[in-house]
Amino acid sequence: MSKLSISEVEHIAKLSRLELTPEEKEKFANQLSGVLEYVSQLNEVETADIDPTAQVTGLKNIYVKDRISNPESQFELLNNVPKLNGTAIQIPAVFNEE
Repeated sequence: MSKLSISEVEHIAKLSRLELTPEEKEKFANQLSGVLEYVSQLNEVETADIDPTAQVTGLKNIYVKDRISNPESQFELLNNVPKLNGTAIQIPAVFNEE
């Protein structure tokens, strides 16, 4: 792979919303070219007989069947609420009134 041109680095910088000095453009042209060259080595790996892999840990999803317990009375449930207004649950105000 050939070295990235300064115009290509400028284009990447523009997409990234970066302002680069001329020295930084030259520096990043060399560095990004090196990264792309390193990654291009993956094209040399033979993967025709390799099965696609989603994960490699061997972990599996564990499904637990939902169980319905005996519903408690409304009174028992409302005993767990920090603040009530009659039978309505009262919560702190969300919006400031000004």
